[in-house]
Amino acid sequence: MRTPRDSWKKLSTEAVNPKSARLDRAGIERIVALMQSEDRRVLKALLKARPAIIRAAELFRATWLAGRTSFLFGAGTSGRLAVLEAAELPPTFGTDPRRVVAIVAGGRSAVFRAKEGTEDRRADGVEGARRVRSGDLVIGVSASSVTPFVRGALEEARRRGAGTLLITASRSRETDGLADVVVRLDVGPEVVAGSTRLKAGTATKLALNQITTSALASAGKVFGPWMIDLRAGSAKLRDRALRIVAAACGIPAEDARRLLARARGELRTAILMGRTKERYAEARRRLDRAGGDLRKAITSKKR
Repeated sequence: MRTPRDSWKKLSTEAVNPKSARLDRAGIERIVALMQSEDRRVLKALLKARPAIIRAAELFRATWLAGRTSFLFGAGTSGRLAVLEAAELPPTFGTDPRRVVAIVAGGRSAVFRAKEGTEDRRADGVEGARRVRSGDLVIGVSASSVTPFVRGALEEARRRGAGTLLITASRSRETDGLADVVVRLDVGPEVVAGSTRLKAGTATKLALNQITTSALASAGKVFGPWMIDLRAGSAKLRDRALRIVAAACGIPAEDARRLLARARGELRTAILMGRTKERYAEARRRLDRAGGDLRKAITSKKR
């Protein structure tokens, strides 16, 4: 009879890195050098996984454009990375926090203090996925790929007709058929055996960045290189908003300030007003006709 140990002992995330066999005697300088050398594998893993990352981003974008919700499930480090991704999208892209939701094993308090054992509760993952509807997307984040909490969520999501995506640092073929898209980040064994907050965590964060940013940028949430839906809730962000309008419209900062005031603080509208010389109401109507696509709205004015 096969036991969980049979799966765990074969995982690359649990393997020993031969380069760190005497880590306890290496000293700080050599440990830092070793870690930096090993971290180079992160970018190589991402390059190898690029086709899967692209498919994942297309799935995320399709979910977003359809007005559906994306859920991220994870435990431990993976769960905290899921929370971080969901939390950072609203201030950057102005997204509704109800549209990208993170669910971490052990609940909210597990974000700040590790709750060992919660990752083993498959039933909790299933329960968390019961709020998922057909057309939504469930993203499982699991370095090992065998986390019961995440697997339970993915299985329940598929049963409910949702799209599924798994991001993992495991080479295990046990993931086959578990999700519509599997992003495998083969970073190899960690310097500290089994500590997937290291290379696996770094690769996972970068993959999530690439998936959500490419999806939302191509869905009209940026104009050129600029955020146009950022929430200017601090002095730094208010200054950034001012600089974006000035740069996008090619006008002095003081003119950008007045334009933002006339646009009621809406960057997207302010840029359109600056580019087309239209009043607020006219610019809003043009944006609505363009489905919120700023570049399309600007182009339609030129025609």
